Amino acid sequence: MSVEIALRAARVRYGPLEALHGVDLPVPWGAVTVLTGRNGSGRTTALRAFAGVVPPSAGRVVWRGNDVTRLGAHERARRGLCFVPDRGAVYGTLTVTENLELSARGRDFTPALDAYPELRPLLTRRAGTLSGGEQRMLAVSRALLSGARVVLVDEPAQGMSPAVASRTYALLRALDAAVVLAEQRVPHGLRRGPGRPVLVHELRRGAVAFSGEAPETAARTAPG
Repeated sequence: MSVEIALRAARVRYGPLEALHGVDLPVPWGAVTVLTGRNGSGRTTALRAFAGVVPPSAGRVVWRGNDVTRLGAHERARRGLCFVPDRGAVYGTLTVTENLELSARGRDFTPALDAYPELRPLLTRRAGTLSGGEQRMLAVSRALLSGARVVLVDEPAQGMSPAVASRTYALLRALDAAVVLAEQRVPHGLRRGPGRPVLVHELRRGAVAFSGEAPETAARTAPG
Protein backbone atom coordinates (compact mmCIF):
# COMPACT_ATOMS: atom_id res chain seq x y z
CA MET A 1 0.00 0.00 0.00
CA SER A 2 1.33 3.42 -0.94
CA VAL A 3 1.66 6.06 1.78
CA GLU A 4 -0.81 8.91 1.28
CA ILE A 5 0.24 11.20 4.15
CA ALA A 6 2.75 10.86 6.96
CA LEU A 7 4.31 12.54 9.96
CA ARG A 8 8.10 12.32 9.82
CA ALA A 9 10.01 12.78 13.09
CA ALA A 10 7.26 15.19 14.12
CA ARG A 11 7.50 17.14 17.35
CA VAL A 12 4.65 19.33 18.59
CA ARG A 13 4.83 21.68 21.54
CA TYR A 14 2.16 23.46 23.54
CA GLY A 15 4.18 26.15 25.24
CA PRO A 16 6.85 24.45 27.37
CA LEU A 17 5.26 21.00 27.02
CA GLU A 18 6.11 18.69 24.15
CA ALA A 19 3.08 16.58 23.14
CA LEU A 20 4.72 14.58 20.32
CA HIS A 21 8.32 13.40 20.60
CA GLY A 22 9.69 12.83 17.10
CA VAL A 23 6.80 10.65 15.90
CA ASP A 24 6.78 8.76 12.58
CA LEU A 25 3.23 7.95 11.46
CA PRO A 26 2.63 6.71 7.90
CA VAL A 27 -0.96 6.64 6.65
CA PRO A 28 -1.39 4.34 3.64
CA TRP A 29 -4.03 4.64 0.97
CA GLY A 30 -6.56 1.83 1.05
CA ALA A 31 -6.51 1.28 4.82
CA VAL A 32 -8.06 2.66 7.98
CA THR A 33 -5.43 3.89 10.43
CA VAL A 34 -6.45 4.05 14.10
CA LEU A 35 -4.43 6.08 16.61
CA THR A 36 -5.13 4.74 20.08
CA GLY A 37 -4.09 5.78 23.56
CA ARG A 38 -5.26 7.33 26.77
CA ASN A 39 -6.06 11.01 27.14
CA GLY A 40 -2.80 12.90 26.86
CA SER A 41 -1.13 10.20 24.77
CA GLY A 42 -0.79 12.46 21.73
CA ARG A 43 -3.38 10.90 19.41
CA THR A 44 -5.47 14.09 19.05
CA THR A 45 -2.32 16.16 18.62
CA ALA A 46 -1.22 13.84 15.81
CA LEU A 47 -4.54 14.40 14.00
CA ARG A 48 -4.16 18.15 14.43
CA ALA A 49 -0.63 18.00 13.03
CA PHE A 50 -1.86 16.09 9.98
CA ALA A 51 -4.64 18.67 9.51
CA GLY A 52 -2.38 21.71 9.93
CA VAL A 53 -4.24 22.93 13.01
CA VAL A 54 -1.03 22.85 15.06
CA PRO A 55 2.42 23.34 13.48
CA PRO A 56 5.24 20.90 14.26
CA SER A 57 8.13 22.44 16.15
CA ALA A 58 10.37 19.96 14.30
CA GLY A 59 9.93 17.27 11.67
CA ARG A 60 7.70 17.25 8.60
CA VAL A 61 4.24 16.47 7.27
CA VAL A 62 4.53 14.76 3.88
CA TRP A 63 1.48 14.35 1.65
CA ARG A 64 1.80 12.30 -1.54
CA GLY A 65 5.54 12.86 -1.47
CA ASN A 66 5.33 16.63 -0.99
CA ASP A 67 6.34 18.51 2.14
CA VAL A 68 3.20 20.34 3.30
CA THR A 69 4.48 21.26 6.77
CA ARG A 70 4.08 24.98 6.13
CA LEU A 71 0.64 24.72 4.53
CA GLY A 72 -2.18 25.95 6.78
CA ALA A 73 -5.32 24.00 7.61
CA HIS A 74 -7.45 25.85 5.04
CA GLU A 75 -5.00 25.13 2.23
CA ARG A 76 -4.87 21.44 3.16
CA ALA A 77 -8.67 21.36 3.19
CA ARG A 78 -8.74 22.85 -0.31
CA ARG A 79 -6.34 20.12 -1.44
CA GLY A 80 -8.61 17.35 -0.18
CA LEU A 81 -8.19 16.88 3.57
CA CYS A 82 -11.23 16.68 5.87
CA PHE A 83 -10.73 17.02 9.64
CA VAL A 84 -13.59 16.26 12.02
CA PRO A 85 -12.51 17.25 15.57
CA ASP A 86 -14.03 15.76 18.69
CA ARG A 87 -15.57 19.12 19.65
CA GLY A 88 -16.85 22.08 17.68
CA ALA A 89 -17.35 19.99 14.54
CA VAL A 90 -20.78 21.43 13.71
CA TYR A 91 -22.10 24.98 13.40
CA GLY A 92 -24.40 25.18 16.39
CA THR A 93 -26.36 28.25 15.28
CA LEU A 94 -27.12 26.78 11.85
CA THR A 95 -29.79 24.21 11.08
CA VAL A 96 -28.98 20.61 10.25
CA THR A 97 -29.86 21.35 6.62
CA GLU A 98 -27.51 24.34 6.54
CA ASN A 99 -24.70 22.27 8.06
CA LEU A 100 -25.17 19.58 5.43
CA GLU A 101 -25.33 22.12 2.61
CA LEU A 102 -22.01 23.60 3.72
CA SER A 103 -20.42 20.15 3.82
CA ALA A 104 -21.82 19.15 0.43
CA ARG A 105 -20.58 22.35 -1.26
CA GLY A 106 -23.40 22.53 -3.76
CA ARG A 107 -23.77 18.79 -4.21
CA ASP A 108 -26.66 16.61 -3.13
CA PHE A 109 -26.47 15.83 0.59
CA THR A 110 -28.95 12.93 0.41
CA PRO A 111 -26.14 10.35 0.96
CA ALA A 112 -25.70 11.69 4.49
CA LEU A 113 -29.40 11.21 5.21
CA ASP A 114 -29.26 7.71 3.74
CA ALA A 115 -26.35 6.95 6.08
CA TYR A 116 -28.05 8.57 9.07
CA PRO A 117 -31.86 8.55 8.58
CA GLU A 118 -32.09 9.72 12.19
CA LEU A 119 -31.21 13.20 10.88
CA ARG A 120 -34.20 13.47 8.52
CA PRO A 121 -36.73 14.65 11.14
CA LEU A 122 -34.13 17.09 12.51
CA LEU A 123 -33.37 19.04 9.34
CA THR A 124 -34.95 22.28 10.55
CA ARG A 125 -33.43 22.08 14.03
CA ARG A 126 -30.41 24.15 14.99
CA ALA A 127 -27.40 21.86 15.36
CA GLY A 128 -26.61 23.23 18.82
CA THR A 129 -29.91 21.86 20.15
CA LEU A 130 -29.19 18.26 19.11
CA SER A 131 -28.08 15.55 21.50
CA GLY A 132 -24.41 14.58 21.63
CA GLY A 133 -24.95 11.50 19.47
CA GLU A 134 -27.02 13.44 16.93
CA GLN A 135 -24.35 16.12 16.67
CA ARG A 136 -21.76 13.41 16.11
CA MET A 137 -23.80 11.91 13.26
CA LEU A 138 -23.99 15.36 11.70
CA ALA A 139 -20.25 15.86 12.20
CA VAL A 140 -19.33 12.53 10.59
CA SER A 141 -21.59 13.48 7.68
CA ARG A 142 -18.97 16.10 6.84
CA ALA A 143 -16.53 13.28 6.10
CA LEU A 144 -19.10 11.30 4.12
CA LEU A 145 -19.95 14.29 1.91
CA SER A 146 -16.48 15.78 1.56
CA GLY A 147 -15.05 13.60 -1.23
CA ALA A 148 -11.69 14.11 0.50
CA ARG A 149 -8.56 12.07 -0.14
CA VAL A 150 -7.62 12.19 3.56
CA VAL A 151 -10.28 11.95 6.29
CA LEU A 152 -9.33 12.54 9.94
CA VAL A 153 -11.95 11.92 12.63
CA ASP A 154 -11.42 12.28 16.37
CA GLU A 155 -13.64 9.82 18.30
CA PRO A 156 -16.28 9.43 15.57
CA ALA A 157 -18.80 7.43 17.63
CA GLN A 158 -18.78 9.56 20.78
CA GLY A 159 -22.32 9.66 22.25
CA MET A 160 -23.76 7.24 19.70
CA SER A 161 -25.75 4.10 20.48
CA PRO A 162 -23.88 0.81 19.81
CA ALA A 163 -25.91 0.17 16.66
CA VAL A 164 -25.26 3.63 15.21
CA ALA A 165 -21.59 3.42 16.21
CA SER A 166 -21.24 0.11 14.36
CA ARG A 167 -22.84 1.66 11.28
CA THR A 168 -20.51 4.65 11.54
CA TYR A 169 -17.37 2.52 11.51
CA ALA A 170 -18.68 0.58 8.50
CA LEU A 171 -19.30 3.85 6.66
CA LEU A 172 -15.84 5.19 7.44
CA ARG A 173 -14.22 1.89 6.47
CA ALA A 174 -15.97 2.06 3.09
CA LEU A 175 -14.76 5.57 2.21
CA ASP A 176 -12.55 5.87 -0.84
CA ALA A 177 -9.93 7.78 1.11
CA ALA A 178 -7.04 7.44 3.52
CA VAL A 179 -8.91 7.37 6.83
CA VAL A 180 -7.36 8.16 10.23
CA LEU A 181 -9.34 7.78 13.44
CA ALA A 182 -8.35 8.71 17.00
CA GLU A 183 -9.77 6.41 19.68
CA GLN A 184 -8.90 5.34 23.20
CA ARG A 185 -8.91 1.74 21.97
CA VAL A 186 -9.67 -0.09 18.74
CA PRO A 187 -13.47 -0.20 18.33
CA HIS A 188 -15.01 -3.67 18.11
CA GLY A 189 -16.53 -2.67 14.78
CA LEU A 190 -13.02 -2.40 13.30
CA ARG A 191 -11.30 -5.38 14.89
CA ARG A 192 -12.46 -7.90 12.32
CA GLY A 193 -14.74 -8.28 9.34
CA PRO A 194 -14.57 -7.67 5.61
CA GLY A 195 -13.22 -4.55 4.03
CA ARG A 196 -9.98 -2.66 3.96
CA PRO A 197 -7.27 -3.49 6.51
CA VAL A 198 -7.20 -1.65 9.83
CA LEU A 199 -3.76 -0.51 11.01
CA VAL A 200 -3.20 0.52 14.61
CA HIS A 201 -0.63 2.81 16.22
CA GLU A 202 -0.77 2.97 20.01
CA LEU A 203 0.60 6.21 21.42
CA ARG A 204 1.92 6.65 24.95
CA ARG A 205 3.16 9.97 26.26
CA GLY A 206 3.72 11.37 22.80
CA ALA A 207 5.55 8.39 21.30
CA VAL A 208 4.49 5.33 19.31
CA ALA A 209 4.50 2.31 21.63
CA PHE A 210 3.08 -0.29 19.24
CA SER A 211 2.18 -0.61 15.56
CA GLY A 212 0.32 -3.49 13.95
CA GLU A 213 -2.97 -4.65 12.47
CA ALA A 214 -6.23 -4.68 14.41
CA PRO A 215 -6.31 -8.46 15.11
CA GLU A 216 -2.90 -8.14 16.77
CA THR A 217 -4.25 -5.56 19.20
CA ALA A 218 -7.08 -7.93 20.12
CA ALA A 219 -4.49 -10.59 20.93
CA ARG A 220 -2.49 -8.13 23.05
CA THR A 221 -5.49 -7.19 25.15
CA ALA A 222 -7.03 -10.67 25.47
CA PRO A 223 -6.80 -12.33 28.90
CA GLY A 224 -4.30 -15.10 29.04
